[in-house]
Amino acid sequence: MNKMTKQEYQQYINKKTPNSTLGKNMFFAFLIGGFICLIGQFILDGLRRFGLSTEMASSSTSVIMIFLGAFLTGIGVYDKIAKVAGAGTVVPITGFANSIVSPAMEFRSEGLVLGLAAKMFIIAGPVLVYGTISSVVVGLIYYIISLF
Repeated sequence: MNKMTKQEYQQYINKKTPNSTLGKNMFFAFLIGGFICLIGQFILDGLRRFGLSTEMASSSTSVIMIFLGAFLTGIGVYDKIAKVAGAGTVVPITGFANSIVSPAMEFRSEGLVLGLAAKMFIIAGPVLVYGTISSVVVGLIYYIISLF
């Protein structure tokens, strides 16, 4: 067997290791994630111009953005955007919609109940449960503190 020196081994590793694209990934995550948020802001501003209260416009914007994320996932566009944007598509609310629709689409061949309905929350389910339980615990702590 041919033994390598430490220097030869390091050169071999450097040759085989792919170049880091961290800077490029962060740029596209920021750019596309920011663009998604910009779309949400335009929707919010547009709804307020039509006379909706800030609270109603905010709720409506969330619903519209979730619909857009689910729709784009359903037609296969959101995954293509996510390949370029990475984490930039996970953070906005559209990423939540994608995390629900993607597993549902994947398991739809198993039927409506055992496939679509059962697998829909496989990714987002634990997040929803944790968020709900956390909010109840914080609410109880706040209630107990407010008694004193």
